[in-house]
Order: sequence, then structure tokens, then C-alpha cells
Amino acid sequence: MSILFKSRQSGAQQSQISKQQKLVMWFTSHVRQAITSFGELLRTPAASFMTIAVLGLSITLPSTLYILVKNLDNISANTQDAAEISLFIREGATRADVDQLIKRLRTWPEIDALQYISPEDALQEFKQQSGFGSAIDALQSNPLPAVLLIYPTEKHGSPAAAKFLLNKLTQEREIELGKVDIEWLERLHAIMAVTNELVTMIAVLLFVSVILIVGNTIRLNIFNKRNEIMVMKLVGATDGFIQRPFLYTGLWYGVLGGIMSWITVALLLWWMSYSIGDILTLYRQEFVLAGLDFATLNTMLLMSVLMGLIGSAISVKRYVDQIEPE
Repeated sequence: MSILFKSRQSGAQQSQISKQQKLVMWFTSHVRQAITSFGELLRTPAASFMTIAVLGLSITLPSTLYILVKNLDNISANTQDAAEISLFIREGATRADVDQLIKRLRTWPEIDALQYISPEDALQEFKQQSGFGSAIDALQSNPLPAVLLIYPTEKHGSPAAAKFLLNKLTQEREIELGKVDIEWLERLHAIMAVTNELVTMIAVLLFVSVILIVGNTIRLNIFNKRNEIMVMKLVGATDGFIQRPFLYTGLWYGVLGGIMSWITVALLLWWMSYSIGDILTLYRQEFVLAGLDFATLNTMLLMSVLMGLIGSAISVKRYVDQIEPE
């Protein structure tokens, strides 16, 4: 009985060791084939560099446009005066009425801040900015009304929300007229929407072209090794063993192309930051161009690797299966 138990225990240990050995052999085989594929790229540096450059530059264009659009979003978000609403107080309203109006408006959740400009302050400001000081002094009465400047919250700063808030404000009995200058903001939102769609379209077209280019490159590699593939099939090599080197080649194309896109985008942003800074200086705005963050870098590398793998997988599945020993 003990002999039978020991025999079963020994068989279990051999089975466990066999599984561990298979795992080590599988891992070693993958590492060897990955290193071999990288060596194949080094043996043809010119052709490999052109494929890597096409892949990297194809990711660079949509990535750069995406970063610029993201910075444009930040710039538009920082322009708090974009949806500034001017409310003109009705003639005959007393200061007590205005104070009651201000007290009510401060409770509105749509309003972040407000500012009261008296007729005297408005006239003085107009006198300083217009250059008609002597002509204004000749006026017998002040023609300017009192004004309330309303600054909506960020949530209600969009064109549609600002218009809705304006209609709500003009229904107050102390308000004669309201105005909000959001035409330029509507144009900006429209341009940004078109730009986002354009970036998506460019990215899709470039990604498809990269997949085709990588697939064609892998196809040429398969045809160059046609005789080797036939010999491996004759000696009983599995399809996975034959296909793995080509898949790793696509993987290396993706990794190296992603690294190239990182470097290129960083250089482009560094080069453009000075020009963008000069433009923003004209508008008296200080803004630091946001570069590549960790999430964006990972996304770029992931997309590059996926395109390399997809392109190689398509060619491997289609052309390796067609090669059969005669």
C-alpha cells in the first residue's frame, strides 16, 4: 500500500515538474523569438527605419492635433468673460430697488459673481476710454444707466446656457435690457467641434494606412522566408511557432514607432510653444502649453503597438497559411 502511494506521489511530482518545464520552455521560446525578430530588424536598418518612421509620424500628427485642441479647450475655459451678461437697470429704479435685485440674484445658483456699475462710474469710465472728455463735460445730465455685470458659473457659461440665463434675468422688473456677447464664443465652439471631428477622421485614416503598410512589410518578410517556412512545416513545426516571429516583428515596429512619436511630438510642442506664447501675449493672457502627460504617452504607445500587431496578424494569417510544402 505504501509502495503504491509513493508511486502515485512520484508520478504527481513528475507531472508537476513537467508542467513547470513546459512553462519555462514556452517562456524561453517566446523570448528567443522576440530577440530574433529584433535582430532581423537590425539586419535591415534602412527598410526597418522607414517602416518605423511611417508608423511613428502617422501617430504624431493626430497626437499633436489632439494636444493642441486640448490646450484650446483650456484657453476657452479660462476666458471667464466669455459669457459676461450686461443688465441695464430700468430708468426710475432707486438704489434700494437695485440692492434688492442684487440680493435676489446672489441666491441664484447659475451666477458665480456680479458687479454693480453706477451711472456716475459708467460715465467716468466712458470719459477716460473714449477721449471725449470736454464734450462729455458739456452734457447737462448723465445719459448712461446703471449696469449690472453678471458672471455665470462655469457650468452655465456655454452659449446656450448663457442665452437661457439672459432670458431669465430680463424678466426681473428692475431690468430694462440685457445683453450678452457670445457670438464669438459660439464660433469658437463650432470650430472646436469641427476640429475634434477632423482629428478623429485624420487619426482613423492614418491608422488604417499604417496597418496596411505594416501588413505589406510583414508580407514581404513572409515571402522572403518562404523556403524556411516550408521546411519548418515539413519537420512538423506548429503554426504558432512559425507565426510568432512575424508577430513579434509587428510588435517591435509598434514599440519603436511609439517611441519615435513621443520624441517628435515633444519637439513639435517645444517648437510651437514660443509662437503660441507670442499670440497669447497679444491678448494679455498667460498660458503654459500643456504637453504630453503619462496617460497620453501610454495611449500613443498602446495605439502604436496595436497597429503593428494588427497589421502583422492580418498578413500572417493570410499568407503563412497559403505556404504549403509541395
